[in-house]
Amino acid sequence: MNLLVNLPESFFQSESLKPVFGRLFSLASNVKTTSYNAPDEIKDDLAWADAVIMWSWPNLDDALLENAKKVKFAGHITITQTTARAELKKGIVVSETRHGFSSAVSELGLTLILSGLRKVGMYHHQMKLGTEEWVNAFPTDIDPSERQLSGKNVGIIGFGGIGQGLAKLMAPFHVNLKIHDPYLPEEVATKYGATPTTIKDIAETSDVIVLCAAENAGTKKLIDKEEIALFKKDSVLVNIGRSSLVNMESLIERLQLNDMTAMLDVFDVEPLERDSVLRTLDNVFLTPHRAGGLMESVERIINWLTDDFEAFLNGKPVKYGINEDVLSCFPD
Repeated sequence: MNLLVNLPESFFQSESLKPVFGRLFSLASNVKTTSYNAPDEIKDDLAWADAVIMWSWPNLDDALLENAKKVKFAGHITITQTTARAELKKGIVVSETRHGFSSAVSELGLTLILSGLRKVGMYHHQMKLGTEEWVNAFPTDIDPSERQLSGKNVGIIGFGGIGQGLAKLMAPFHVNLKIHDPYLPEEVATKYGATPTTIKDIAETSDVIVLCAAENAGTKKLIDKEEIALFKKDSVLVNIGRSSLVNMESLIERLQLNDMTAMLDVFDVEPLERDSVLRTLDNVFLTPHRAGGLMESVERIINWLTDDFEAFLNGKPVKYGINEDVLSCFPD
């Protein structure tokens, strides 16, 4: 069994991942590790491989897979529709483990919600500068926009693994949960005590709006100028999905009114430009795309791919396999 593992060089340099890769490599008689980014680079090694483990690049389209005569298993951290469609067409068993990031993303989502409502970032910054204001005339000078999460109206747009994980974490807060996800079975919403509704309704009624929908052709600018105009005064927007879900120009215009808060982990350009206006707004709190990127997530993802590769070798069903029914969930 010839196994091609095509991942960034930093994966193979990580001490933390050596035990994980040791388990994976032990399953194949021959292993080749590469860090190709372009189709021309990977072409010859695909012809050598019986199985491949990789991220989502380079795209393995129909033309490229013409050289992959022997490949019967492909495991991806994430995948595009182009690659998934081409691999499935050739009868390749395809696994995809992006959900290994989900629990960490859900946890940061809760962190940002609480920080936004309780103004943790603002207080931390003021305390560091020595500019904080202490409550003197209690309770008349308490900021009414600082609030608890308990009992609030929360809207989640995109209710897959991340959204459902966040709903579990918020259960002790007894929020009034509304969700928007056109692909979600009704019984899943019922399980989490969530009310399916429109994006417009979530925008109009939510104290907290959380974006965690997948990025694809159907989700670009789900939150456009019209929806942004509907956000309640003092609402908190949390984006742990993709910046393409939002019309960022319109969002910045609304944020410049200083009547709501945004907690953003994702941006149109990454790394975020040094001169980005987002860095200048006191009601915007930024994290550098850290939601899922923990070592625990990476170990989990590689272990899941290893589990599926081992199951494939033993003639058993894979746990993280995909089929054509779920292709719309992936980016183009």
